[in-house]
Amino acid sequence: MQRQIRSLAAAVALVALGGCVSGDREAGADVDGGHFGNATMQNSMAQINAGEARILLSRKFASEVPATITFPFNSASLTAESAAVLNQQANWMSQFPELRFSVYGHTDLVGSNAYNKALGRKRAETVVAYLAARGISRNRLQALVSYGETQPIVMTEQPEMRNRRTVTEVSGFLKRQNAPLNGKYAAVIMREYVDSAVRPIKPPTNVQSQVVQGN
Repeated sequence: MQRQIRSLAAAVALVALGGCVSGDREAGADVDGGHFGNATMQNSMAQINAGEARILLSRKFASEVPATITFPFNSASLTAESAAVLNQQANWMSQFPELRFSVYGHTDLVGSNAYNKALGRKRAETVVAYLAARGISRNRLQALVSYGETQPIVMTEQPEMRNRRTVTEVSGFLKRQNAPLNGKYAAVIMREYVDSAVRPIKPPTNVQSQVVQGN
């Protein structure tokens, strides 16, 4: 538990410092060890509460892995490309077992509102099932909302892949993880975060994507 909290604090500190990491670099790659242990950083760490930490970690998640996947027309099935993105998400999630995540489903504008809302929910549930098969606990995952066709990226009534998507976001902390992060451990946290190895998780072998009628 102590190591998990230290890893979480390090992640928050990185984002608070503006240390964004690209999607094809390992978490923690942009660490500046020369400045982390100074008094200013320790004071900042001490003042980060759970709400601020969630916002910062949401930004970190989105900067390090793709948060969005797309779906074929008339389907809630995962493509090979979407599965590869979810593998990246699962690897990131495994580094921070104290965090919860929500998955939001969307569709394009073809079809009825009610039909597309059900399809958006099905897509979100497919993502949750895949991440759970990758070893992420289901109590950390929620297929929270289907926006259906109400939040398109591209305004068109034609089939549009960019609208057929799910978005994964950091939604909060597991119970008893809401304590403020303690700045006096800043130097130790950073060292452990940089040195921690992220083991890739093997893709699931028995996950079946589900296909539904819709858009």
